[in-house]
Amino acid sequence: MSHGSKRWWGLGLIALAQFMVIMDTSIIGVALPQMQDDLGFSPENLSWVFNAYVVAFGGLLLLGGRLSDLFGARRVFTAGWLILLTGSAAAGLADTVAVELAARATQGVGAALIAPSALTLLMMLFGAQPRELTTALALYGAAAPAGGTAGVFLGGVITEYLSWPWVFYINIPIALIVVLATPALMPAGGARRGSLDVAGALTVTAGLAAAVYAVVRAPEVGWNSIQTWLTLAGAAAALVAFVAIQAARREPLMRLSIFRTPNLAAANVAQLLLGAAWIPMWFYLNLYLQQVLGYNAFPSGAALLPMTILIMVGMVTLAPRAINRFGPKPMVVAGLAVLAAGLGWLALVRPDGSYVVDVLPASLVAALGMSLAFIPSLGTAISSAPPEEGGLASGIVNTSYQVGSALGLAAMTAVAASYGADRLGDLPALTDGYSAAFTGAGVIAAVGAVIAASSLRTRATGRQAVTEPENAQVG
Repeated sequence: MSHGSKRWWGLGLIALAQFMVIMDTSIIGVALPQMQDDLGFSPENLSWVFNAYVVAFGGLLLLGGRLSDLFGARRVFTAGWLILLTGSAAAGLADTVAVELAARATQGVGAALIAPSALTLLMMLFGAQPRELTTALALYGAAAPAGGTAGVFLGGVITEYLSWPWVFYINIPIALIVVLATPALMPAGGARRGSLDVAGALTVTAGLAAAVYAVVRAPEVGWNSIQTWLTLAGAAAALVAFVAIQAARREPLMRLSIFRTPNLAAANVAQLLLGAAWIPMWFYLNLYLQQVLGYNAFPSGAALLPMTILIMVGMVTLAPRAINRFGPKPMVVAGLAVLAAGLGWLALVRPDGSYVVDVLPASLVAALGMSLAFIPSLGTAISSAPPEEGGLASGIVNTSYQVGSALGLAAMTAVAASYGADRLGDLPALTDGYSAAFTGAGVIAAVGAVIAASSLRTRATGRQAVTEPENAQVG
């Protein structure tokens, strides 16, 4: 196998990793009612099948990035797959609520090692070729929405024709293939000497997990309840402690001065707001199709296919060309603005609406916005860091997107519920609730466009050549 083709096979493995990590968040959606019956989940606890994975994943990403810088990305990538495999087997075999949630959290731990090391490996394979790097990032980026849709789709098929444990067992053969193929396809990447900041890892994980937990729980226990405020205060205290530890340590988990790197913070804010706008839209579009238009699981997965195909085509063909032509900043701003417009259009959904009028055109506009903004903001966030901190930069940008997704979804759930999304069977009330969630997500995207316009810089030097149009022409 030539070096060139080996690189693209390696990219295939990395894209598969991203696909799986995202698919594991969405594949369980359709299976939840059956799991509830079999394992005896209460309605309140059921959302934790989703959240246990996301909280562990989001909370440990920074640690995953640092481990990948210290021990080598390939080792951490492999270890992550082995942990994901173990968690998946346990999640399928679980016979109690507690075991199921622990297994989902274990899957999240595996994903938190896989995601940043996969991005670091991608930079190692393609970082020296700006032209190829944009294509590689595009294929990597397209794997996420593909995983999201495949999850909804596969979840429907598996739940219908097999049984819910198979939504977890499906990971096992894939994990085995990846673990066996990794040594042949991935660059070794030497380990570096350095200490592991355990206190930093514990405080940031506790802080992020508590923040997500508080916002996710708030719609149930009330935003004004003591529990919500105490948990948020605990989260803030843990994150303040984290920053203090990082400032004091010689080898911190996250060097705070990394945020002084031009564009790094701005690109991460763009990713955070992109996740906070996109994931609630995805979630409530699914609910609108199922609860209001009366689609069952499989057709509602199919209804999201045009959007997914547009995102993948947009990321792989449109975005790289547009970045070369206009540079990354205008693309991030335009993408967020177009996403906001699509969400505004979706907010016009009607109780007696139809897929062709109420969903399809607006969802395609939103998908176009997502496909334009995602790659340039991701590429800028990673390429603005020095190469030896690739794992850390990957961990930070993954964290931004995941935490944005979790907080955005939790906040929009609260908004939707206050406008009637909890009144099942009452179509006008449901539609008002979902419409409010789309409006809120649209506001988030619009704010993102304004922040990106004012904070991203256009000129950059050195390693940021990757996202600069003039330099990208050479190659």
